[in-house]
Amino acid sequence: MKYKLLWEDNFQTDGKPNPEIWHLETGGHGFGNNESQYYTDRLDNAFVKDGILTILAKKEDYEHRHYTSAKLTTYGKKWIKYGRVEVMCELPTGIGTWPAIWFLGENYKEVGWPLCGEIDLMEHVGHNIDVFHFSLHSKDRHYHQQNQFVEIKKIKGITKGFHEFAVEWDEQSFTYYVDKKRMAHFEKPKNAPVETWPFDQRFYLILNIALGGTWGGQINDLDLPQTFKFKYVKVYERSE
Repeated sequence: MKYKLLWEDNFQTDGKPNPEIWHLETGGHGFGNNESQYYTDRLDNAFVKDGILTILAKKEDYEHRHYTSAKLTTYGKKWIKYGRVEVMCELPTGIGTWPAIWFLGENYKEVGWPLCGEIDLMEHVGHNIDVFHFSLHSKDRHYHQQNQFVEIKKIKGITKGFHEFAVEWDEQSFTYYVDKKRMAHFEKPKNAPVETWPFDQRFYLILNIALGGTWGGQINDLDLPQTFKFKYVKVYERSE
Protein backbone atom coordinates (compact mmCIF):
# COMPACT_ATOMS: atom_id res chain seq x y z
CA MET A 1 0.00 0.00 0.00
CA LYS A 2 1.27 3.48 -0.91
CA TYR A 3 0.52 6.54 1.18
CA LYS A 4 0.81 10.31 0.83
CA LEU A 5 1.01 12.77 3.69
CA LEU A 6 -2.35 14.29 4.62
CA TRP A 7 -1.22 16.40 7.59
CA GLU A 8 1.51 16.46 10.21
CA ASP A 9 2.83 18.35 13.23
CA ASN A 10 6.56 18.40 13.91
CA PHE A 11 6.19 20.86 16.82
CA GLN A 12 8.50 23.54 15.46
CA THR A 13 6.86 26.59 17.07
CA ASP A 14 7.41 27.10 20.81
CA GLY A 15 4.46 27.89 23.05
CA LYS A 16 0.94 26.55 22.89
CA PRO A 17 0.20 23.56 20.63
CA ASN A 18 -0.75 24.67 17.10
CA PRO A 19 -4.40 25.84 17.36
CA GLU A 20 -5.00 24.96 13.71
CA ILE A 21 -4.47 21.31 14.64
CA TRP A 22 -5.09 20.91 18.37
CA HIS A 23 -7.93 21.65 20.76
CA LEU A 24 -7.22 21.37 24.49
CA GLU A 25 -10.20 19.71 26.11
CA THR A 26 -10.85 20.85 29.67
CA GLY A 27 -12.72 19.29 32.57
CA GLY A 28 -12.49 17.09 35.61
CA HIS A 29 -15.60 14.91 35.55
CA GLY A 30 -13.79 11.55 35.55
CA PHE A 31 -14.38 10.87 31.85
CA GLY A 32 -16.35 7.66 32.44
CA ASN A 33 -13.44 5.97 34.23
CA ASN A 34 -13.38 7.77 37.61
CA GLU A 35 -10.12 9.46 36.60
CA SER A 36 -8.49 11.84 39.08
CA GLN A 37 -7.03 14.57 36.86
CA TYR A 38 -8.42 17.91 35.76
CA TYR A 39 -7.54 18.63 32.15
CA THR A 40 -6.52 22.26 31.70
CA ASP A 41 -5.66 24.40 28.67
CA ARG A 42 -2.70 26.02 30.45
CA LEU A 43 0.88 26.11 29.23
CA ASP A 44 1.72 24.42 32.55
CA ASN A 45 0.18 21.21 31.24
CA ALA A 46 0.75 21.30 27.47
CA PHE A 47 3.50 23.17 25.65
CA VAL A 48 5.88 23.02 22.71
CA LYS A 49 9.58 23.75 23.18
CA ASP A 50 12.64 22.89 21.07
CA GLY A 51 10.74 20.63 18.69
CA ILE A 52 8.97 18.63 21.41
CA LEU A 53 5.32 18.69 22.49
CA THR A 54 5.08 17.93 26.20
CA ILE A 55 1.99 16.93 28.16
CA LEU A 56 2.73 17.39 31.86
CA ALA A 57 0.73 15.61 34.57
CA LYS A 58 1.31 16.76 38.12
CA LYS A 59 -0.07 16.90 41.62
CA GLU A 60 -1.74 20.22 42.37
CA ASP A 61 -5.13 21.36 43.58
CA TYR A 62 -7.21 22.67 40.69
CA GLU A 63 -10.97 23.21 40.82
CA HIS A 64 -12.29 20.11 42.64
CA ARG A 65 -9.36 17.85 41.71
CA HIS A 66 -5.90 17.26 43.19
CA TYR A 67 -4.09 16.57 39.90
CA THR A 68 -3.80 18.30 36.52
CA SER A 69 -2.92 17.10 33.05
CA ALA A 70 -3.77 17.84 29.42
CA LYS A 71 -5.84 16.24 26.68
CA LEU A 72 -5.20 17.33 23.10
CA THR A 73 -7.68 16.47 20.36
CA THR A 74 -8.03 17.29 16.68
CA TYR A 75 -11.83 17.39 16.89
CA GLY A 76 -13.26 19.85 14.36
CA LYS A 77 -9.76 20.58 12.98
CA LYS A 78 -8.10 17.47 11.53
CA TRP A 79 -9.30 13.95 10.80
CA ILE A 80 -8.46 10.61 9.21
CA LYS A 81 -10.51 7.94 7.41
CA TYR A 82 -8.33 5.00 6.34
CA GLY A 83 -4.60 5.45 5.87
CA ARG A 84 -1.65 5.41 8.25
CA VAL A 85 -0.86 7.34 11.43
CA GLU A 86 2.62 7.60 12.98
CA VAL A 87 3.33 9.08 16.41
CA MET A 88 6.86 9.36 17.81
CA CYS A 89 6.71 9.70 21.59
CA GLU A 90 8.35 9.13 24.95
CA LEU A 91 6.02 7.70 27.60
CA PRO A 92 5.43 8.56 31.26
CA THR A 93 5.99 5.63 33.60
CA GLY A 94 4.84 6.64 37.10
CA ILE A 95 2.45 4.52 39.14
CA GLY A 96 -1.06 5.79 38.43
CA THR A 97 -0.27 7.20 34.98
CA TRP A 98 -2.45 6.20 32.03
CA PRO A 99 -1.11 7.67 28.77
CA ALA A 100 -2.94 7.03 25.52
CA ILE A 101 -2.88 7.73 21.80
CA TRP A 102 -6.39 7.12 20.48
CA PHE A 103 -9.22 8.14 18.19
CA LEU A 104 -12.98 8.68 18.40
CA GLY A 105 -15.50 8.85 15.58
CA GLU A 106 -16.37 12.39 14.51
CA ASN A 107 -20.01 11.62 15.34
CA TYR A 108 -19.12 11.19 19.03
CA LYS A 109 -21.18 14.19 20.15
CA GLU A 110 -24.20 13.03 18.14
CA VAL A 111 -24.33 9.31 18.96
CA GLY A 112 -22.07 8.98 22.01
CA TRP A 113 -19.64 6.27 23.03
CA PRO A 114 -19.34 3.39 22.14
CA LEU A 115 -21.53 3.68 19.01
CA CYS A 116 -19.11 6.28 17.60
CA GLY A 117 -16.26 3.77 17.79
CA GLU A 118 -12.85 4.03 19.46
CA ILE A 119 -9.42 3.17 18.07
CA ASP A 120 -6.65 2.79 20.66
CA LEU A 121 -3.27 3.10 18.97
CA MET A 122 -1.51 2.79 22.33
CA GLU A 123 -2.54 2.51 25.98
CA HIS A 124 -0.18 1.88 28.88
CA VAL A 125 -0.62 2.00 32.65
CA GLY A 126 2.24 2.71 35.03
CA HIS A 127 1.47 -0.20 37.35
CA ASN A 128 2.03 -2.65 34.48
CA ILE A 129 5.27 -1.42 32.98
CA ASP A 130 6.15 -2.28 29.34
CA VAL A 131 2.71 -3.85 28.71
CA PHE A 132 0.82 -2.23 25.84
CA HIS A 133 -2.80 -2.50 24.75
CA PHE A 134 -3.80 -2.13 21.10
CA SER A 135 -7.57 -2.22 20.72
CA LEU A 136 -10.84 -1.31 19.01
CA HIS A 137 -14.17 -0.60 20.73
CA SER A 138 -17.69 -0.54 19.30
CA LYS A 139 -21.25 -0.74 20.59
CA ASP A 140 -21.27 -4.53 20.41
CA ARG A 141 -17.64 -5.05 21.45
CA HIS A 142 -16.12 -2.86 24.14
CA TYR A 143 -14.20 -3.09 27.39
CA HIS A 144 -17.24 -2.86 29.68
CA GLN A 145 -18.28 -6.20 28.17
CA GLN A 146 -14.67 -7.41 28.00
CA ASN A 147 -15.13 -8.46 24.38
CA GLN A 148 -13.32 -5.67 22.53
CA PHE A 149 -10.85 -6.35 19.75
CA VAL A 150 -7.57 -6.26 21.68
CA GLU A 151 -3.97 -7.43 21.59
CA ILE A 152 -1.84 -7.07 24.73
CA LYS A 153 1.91 -7.17 24.26
CA LYS A 154 4.86 -6.85 26.63
CA ILE A 155 7.60 -4.91 24.85
CA LYS A 156 10.62 -4.45 27.07
CA GLY A 157 12.41 -1.13 26.95
CA ILE A 158 9.77 0.80 25.02
CA THR A 159 9.02 3.02 28.02
CA LYS A 160 12.55 4.42 27.75
CA GLY A 161 13.37 6.99 25.07
CA PHE A 162 11.38 7.87 21.96
CA HIS A 163 9.56 5.20 19.95
CA GLU A 164 7.16 5.24 17.03
CA PHE A 165 3.64 3.89 17.36
CA ALA A 166 1.76 3.47 14.08
CA VAL A 167 -1.49 2.05 12.72
CA GLU A 168 -2.62 1.23 9.20
CA TRP A 169 -6.37 1.22 8.61
CA ASP A 170 -8.48 0.23 5.61
CA GLU A 171 -12.03 -0.94 4.92
CA GLN A 172 -11.29 -4.45 6.16
CA SER A 173 -8.65 -4.25 8.88
CA PHE A 174 -6.31 -2.49 11.30
CA THR A 175 -2.61 -3.29 11.71
CA TYR A 176 -0.53 -1.83 14.56
CA TYR A 177 3.23 -1.30 14.65
CA VAL A 178 5.86 -0.27 17.21
CA ASP A 179 9.14 0.91 15.71
CA LYS A 180 8.04 -0.59 12.35
CA LYS A 181 7.43 -4.05 13.88
CA ARG A 182 3.92 -5.48 13.55
CA MET A 183 2.22 -5.89 16.93
CA ALA A 184 -1.50 -6.46 16.30
CA HIS A 185 -4.01 -7.05 13.51
CA PHE A 186 -7.80 -7.00 13.50
CA GLU A 187 -10.05 -8.05 10.62
CA LYS A 188 -13.57 -6.81 10.02
CA PRO A 189 -16.03 -9.65 10.72
CA LYS A 190 -18.06 -10.75 7.70
CA ASN A 191 -21.24 -8.70 7.23
CA ALA A 192 -20.47 -6.74 10.40
CA PRO A 193 -23.05 -4.01 11.17
CA VAL A 194 -22.04 -0.52 12.25
CA GLU A 195 -22.66 -1.55 15.87
CA THR A 196 -19.75 -3.99 15.53
CA TRP A 197 -17.55 -2.12 13.05
CA PRO A 198 -18.12 1.66 13.09
CA PHE A 199 -14.77 2.28 11.40
CA ASP A 200 -15.96 3.41 7.97
CA GLN A 201 -16.16 7.08 8.91
CA ARG A 202 -13.85 9.93 9.87
CA PHE A 203 -12.08 9.82 13.24
CA TYR A 204 -10.20 12.46 15.23
CA LEU A 205 -6.98 11.97 17.20
CA ILE A 206 -6.50 12.31 20.98
CA LEU A 207 -3.27 12.52 23.03
CA ASN A 208 -3.50 12.55 26.83
CA ILE A 209 -2.26 11.42 30.23
CA ALA A 210 -5.02 10.31 32.57
CA LEU A 211 -4.25 9.71 36.25
CA GLY A 212 -5.76 7.03 38.44
CA GLY A 213 -9.22 5.79 37.55
CA THR A 214 -10.59 2.33 37.03
CA TRP A 215 -7.53 1.18 35.12
CA GLY A 216 -4.79 3.62 36.11
CA GLY A 217 -5.33 2.64 39.74
CA GLN A 218 -3.72 4.08 42.83
CA ILE A 219 -1.52 7.13 42.15
CA ASN A 220 1.94 7.35 43.69
CA ASP A 221 2.36 11.08 44.28
CA LEU A 222 6.13 10.62 44.64
CA ASP A 223 6.27 9.60 40.96
CA LEU A 224 4.84 12.95 39.86
CA PRO A 225 5.24 15.04 37.83
CA GLN A 226 5.35 12.90 34.68
CA THR A 227 5.64 13.87 31.03
CA PHE A 228 4.36 12.47 27.74
CA LYS A 229 6.59 13.88 24.97
CA PHE A 230 6.07 13.89 21.21
CA LYS A 231 8.46 14.54 18.31
CA TYR A 232 5.90 14.19 15.53
CA VAL A 233 2.43 13.18 14.48
CA LYS A 234 2.05 12.21 10.82
CA VAL A 235 -1.22 11.28 9.15
CA TYR A 236 -1.21 9.71 5.69
CA GLU A 237 -4.00 8.91 3.26
CA ARG A 238 -3.81 6.13 0.69
CA SER A 239 -2.25 6.93 -2.66
CA GLU A 240 -3.56 4.37 -5.12
